[in-house]
Amino acid sequence: MTGDALAGVRVCDFTGQLAGAGATKILAAFGAEVIRIEDPVRRGRWDILRGAPPFVNGVRGNEGGGAFNNHNAGKLGVTLNLRTDEGRELLTELVAISDAVTENFAAGVLDRLGFGYDALREIREDIVYVSNSGFGATGPYAAFKSWGPIAQAVSGLTFQSGLPESPPAGWGYSFMDHTGSYYMAIAIMFALLHRKKTGEGQWVDLACIESAGTLHGAASLDASVNGRPARRAGMPNSNRSQSPAMAPHGVFACEGDNEWVSIAVRDDDDWQRLCDVVGEDWCRDDRFERLAGRLAHEDELERLVAGWTADQRKVDVAGRIVQAGVPAAPVMRPGERVDGDPRTEDWGLWVEVEHSAAGRERVEGMPVHLSETDWHLERGAPCLGEHNDYVFGELLGRSTEELADLGEAGVL
Repeated sequence: MTGDALAGVRVCDFTGQLAGAGATKILAAFGAEVIRIEDPVRRGRWDILRGAPPFVNGVRGNEGGGAFNNHNAGKLGVTLNLRTDEGRELLTELVAISDAVTENFAAGVLDRLGFGYDALREIREDIVYVSNSGFGATGPYAAFKSWGPIAQAVSGLTFQSGLPESPPAGWGYSFMDHTGSYYMAIAIMFALLHRKKTGEGQWVDLACIESAGTLHGAASLDASVNGRPARRAGMPNSNRSQSPAMAPHGVFACEGDNEWVSIAVRDDDDWQRLCDVVGEDWCRDDRFERLAGRLAHEDELERLVAGWTADQRKVDVAGRIVQAGVPAAPVMRPGERVDGDPRTEDWGLWVEVEHSAAGRERVEGMPVHLSETDWHLERGAPCLGEHNDYVFGELLGRSTEELADLGEAGVL
């Protein structure tokens, strides 16, 4: 390894939840110095995940929130009361030595605090400012406030997800936070690259509803060009495959409570290989020999496959099918995937970090590896104000006595 890919990049970070915090975690993992700003008066609670369950290692309250600690690993944390003149002065100094300011408040929040893009440019002309909200900081929906499932619903994704003759299902959690955070991380790096080439900063306005729109793919084209909705009579449910057509293709119940196996028969050769594993009379039914027949009788075929898997362990049946050369996998719960697979450690996605209050804890890493400048996470999420001395003392030059006075005055 020759060094961190983002070494030397400093981010003044107002992000929270996952849509923003997930983006700056990516930067921190690749070596950026991400300084998370929190409110001492509200005890950091402009990020509602701080102090929210599930808790880590028995530590409850503001330092034990599992989701918060996961999304903010690798970052520094300070507290700063922006209602005070001293707090605004310190933030101004911090912006002046930062490369980017990031936030995912509702549109206009930083403007009302006196630190919108125009104000930031007065502090540092080449600053990169990235805002991320449900409906964007500009445009016809800018006044809307959102939570992830709301953006999903307006984007059309919720309507597309669900089984036939059932209501739209959505995902039940803020899936848009994941997509929005990925786009935000990319946008920050693109803007920093542009600045490196030209010396120009810029404002990046990101809307999670638009990031959701990119996930529609051909469904958007089909609707706009052909006037056909994704959920319509004759369309396969979300377990079946239409492009390309495959059958059987889906998840099938196995032995135990809510245990499943996923099977994808790609072509007629796969079907014959699966039949060799199954070995039951219905496999020799002429209706199923070719793909067209399997598609024409897909309901019955799925019932037969499900009857065969029903009294088998999902790991065993998947292993036998894979050994025969057909794609299959047990449907894993998170705990099984992380703790039950002996290859998890070699994969390197989940790593242990050291949290100042919770001790050693596991967090999500990055699903990529760079041969020369790979990511690394060792430090847990910051406790409230944990790095005040470093940021305001070492970086901004305040003395120990001054920091104590600022703390007494409620600035830090």
